[in-house]
Amino acid sequence: MTKNSASSHQSRLEQLAVFIQESEQILADWDAYSDQRTGLDGWPHDENAYGLRAGLRDAATWRSFNRIRRSAKGLVAAAEIQLHKLPASRIQPRWTWQLSALDTALDQLAGLQWDWLAVQDSLPPSVVPGTEAYDDALAERNAEAWHYLNEWSLHGQALLDIYAAAQDHPPRTPAPAAPSHAPAAPLSSAKATGPRR
Repeated sequence: MTKNSASSHQSRLEQLAVFIQESEQILADWDAYSDQRTGLDGWPHDENAYGLRAGLRDAATWRSFNRIRRSAKGLVAAAEIQLHKLPASRIQPRWTWQLSALDTALDQLAGLQWDWLAVQDSLPPSVVPGTEAYDDALAERNAEAWHYLNEWSLHGQALLDIYAAAQDHPPRTPAPAAPSHAPAAPLSSAKATGPRR
């Protein structure tokens, strides 16, 4: 990794850390809201207000993730490479499945984004941000994305942890072959000393 690419990777990891922090705050705010506005049975007192507030949570989480969405695949790929170079004693067993969960979530988010772009292309020119049809379609994308964004909030720390572990330990390299001190066998021998099998 060149100095510029290492600096760029570090910058993307810092953006990931910001996303994790923001998404945790968004979720904490949502939990506080939900606790105050649902009954003991878990049903909201006002379903419309509750749904609108859930939509704000989803949109805020998408906006926060959007800063790393395009570089997220690269972050996972770099972590996979770093993981393979770490000594076994430094590897947390959960990291492998967390990387898989992050990668799966990215695939789902990419599909949802493609679907959203197709919906945007199909909307008439009069349907713009702020109109009900546009905002409803966007809210649907955000709602469907929220679970996968939450996966990144829950497991994104693994990328930071793997990077930190890789910085503490040099990569594993195969040990060089020890020089042989035994005399070299002759290329040909006049006579074999024992029976051949």
